[in-house]
Amino acid sequence: MITVDQYEYIRTAHRVYGKGIRAIARDTGHSKNTVKKALSEQYGGYAPRKEQTYPVLGPYLYVIDSWLKGDKEVPKKQRHTARRIYHRLVREHGYTGGESTIRRYVRESRVRLGVVMPEVFIPCDPQLGQEAEVDWGTCYAVLGEEYTKLKMFCMRSKGSGKSFVQCFPCERQQVFFEGHIRAFDFYGGVFPVLIYDNLTTAVEKVLKGKDRKLQESFKKFHAYYSFAPRFCNPGQGHEKGGVEGLVGYARRNFMVPVPQAENLESLNRYLLEQCVSHGGHRMQGRDKTVNELFEAETGHLIALAHTAYSNIESCDGKVDKYSTVIVDKNRYSVPTRYAGGRAHVLMEVDRIVIFQHGKKIASHVRLYGNNKWQLDPLHYLDLIYRRPQAFDSARPLAQWKQRWPDSFNRLLDRFRHSHGPSGGTKEFITVLQLFHDHAPDQVIAAVEQAVTAGVSSSEAVVHLVGALRRQPGLLAKSLPNWQSLPSPNLAMYDMVGGAR
Repeated sequence: MITVDQYEYIRTAHRVYGKGIRAIARDTGHSKNTVKKALSEQYGGYAPRKEQTYPVLGPYLYVIDSWLKGDKEVPKKQRHTARRIYHRLVREHGYTGGESTIRRYVRESRVRLGVVMPEVFIPCDPQLGQEAEVDWGTCYAVLGEEYTKLKMFCMRSKGSGKSFVQCFPCERQQVFFEGHIRAFDFYGGVFPVLIYDNLTTAVEKVLKGKDRKLQESFKKFHAYYSFAPRFCNPGQGHEKGGVEGLVGYARRNFMVPVPQAENLESLNRYLLEQCVSHGGHRMQGRDKTVNELFEAETGHLIALAHTAYSNIESCDGKVDKYSTVIVDKNRYSVPTRYAGGRAHVLMEVDRIVIFQHGKKIASHVRLYGNNKWQLDPLHYLDLIYRRPQAFDSARPLAQWKQRWPDSFNRLLDRFRHSHGPSGGTKEFITVLQLFHDHAPDQVIAAVEQAVTAGVSSSEAVVHLVGALRRQPGLLAKSLPNWQSLPSPNLAMYDMVGGAR
């Protein structure tokens, strides 16, 4: 093959200086046919080899092919890597060549032998309001003062690209349904097709091909909202790559820095604000923003049902000796007068409501996990009043003490100093019982004023709560400090009596 310089010399000598083909062949050492080809064609460079040769690896190619063919019959995670083949050839066959040569040959041979097939994706332009993808992710947030692991429910429209994200304590089926219900409200309708992994909250068993045996409750749920579920092939999460990307984006952007919120409800309000504001960008190949496409998409969705799906579970239980009902392996308190009776429990995603004989007797924030206690201290005040010696060790009150203002501790100390340990405790419990019938801020304000005024009886606090209820703007400074009042002049009293 001639070089570019030789090609230039041949063409210039013949075309410019009129030199003959025989003379040029003699000068360059090339054949006359090569000179004629250079004069008649453009320079084509070096012709690629039709077949790659492997001088050192050649004797081992059949060994490598046999190992790769055998990989078709073994689990994917236990197949040969190029590095493993290199080490086996060195140890078992005395191979002395380089590892990079083996890597190149293995990469080509896997495709040629059908061990792996290259992934090829079809560019798509989804229609508005037809499909959405659903997935779960994991994140962390500080709720109250506790560093908490949470699950992100994510839904993404394939047509507009609009995203919806909410956090929950777990991935249970009831929570899974709640995520859908909130998402449908956010989008203003229901997508005709929703795309999932083969998650157990929806799929009971993966059958051959595209067939799935669905969970009975999931069948009822998607029938209620009239959407069709579609499931990815096992291990092929990229088939819903849009929502897979959303999980990572939401974690990197909505959850960085790690958000702090009073509770889960506050965190989800923040996430909803992020979802509403996120959408000013354009997806690749689109001439409108995500928010513009979202506005046009709403009219293509299935209309929401007149009433939301009743995502409530129920169970029956018994109020035990601790005045608690065990629900889903956790305990929830009820007033002690209901101990020993039967209870009916309604379980919402975020609340537990307990009934007895059709009457609501307790309501709690729902707990997730095992062996947790949700105790309302007001449920135990009547019992502790009768057993004041248990006040300091009672778990419900111990938990409450960690949250109430310091003025409560000072009032308790004053009551005990004035009435003794038992009597002072009962006086203080009478004050705590005001929370049954009065707003918490009014009771707290009354206690603050009572401490400032130096009162020593529960009756005074009851009077202050009543005054605050009638006059919410009443301030502590308007009350006299009863401890600072001057003592009466008894001598003057005697003088008056003597005058009589």
